[in-house]
Amino acid sequence: MTTDARRASGPEGGTRPSRRGRRRKEHHVVRLGVSLEPDLLALLDGWVKERNSPSRSGAIRALIRKELAEQELGDPESDSVASVLLIYRHDAPNLLRRLTAVEHRWGAHVRSSSHVHLEGGSCMQLIGLVGKRDEVVNAAEDLRGVKGIAFGRYSLGTPAVAGGTTGHRHPHRDGAAADPGPRSPGRPEPPG
Repeated sequence: MTTDARRASGPEGGTRPSRRGRRRKEHHVVRLGVSLEPDLLALLDGWVKERNSPSRSGAIRALIRKELAEQELGDPESDSVASVLLIYRHDAPNLLRRLTAVEHRWGAHVRSSSHVHLEGGSCMQLIGLVGKRDEVVNAAEDLRGVKGIAFGRYSLGTPAVAGGTTGHRHPHRDGAAADPGPRSPGRPEPPG
């Protein structure tokens, strides 16, 4: 084991006392060399500076995680999260009632919802979703399709790239997955 590797893992095989005396698990770091053409290295360095990355290594880790997340999210059954951004006028007739109804319809997938008052009578809603990728996408599309939403966008990710899960579970009745509830008029019924 190299000196750097021993330092990274700690003297007790991967644990090191914290400031309060408790043991915490260390993350092992493996150093490797990467060969890049000068033009590609210049592009990487520009990207590192642009995104305010702490180092080339941090940028390369981010690129690898992004690629792995996209691969994971290619599976409609993958464990996924989404953040949904909605902007609307708070005085739009019945919008809050409709938005609340959609949030309740996807209640098992909604982990957070935050309402932010902006100036000029507009509001922003931030909604955190969890579940299988297709369910999360359907919920996000349902939310941004509410009549009266002026702008809606969502970002999809997976906790797998950080070694985690959403903890989302589906209750089952007689072997069938639970249904998220009534469909909005523009959302098709699932097959079957």
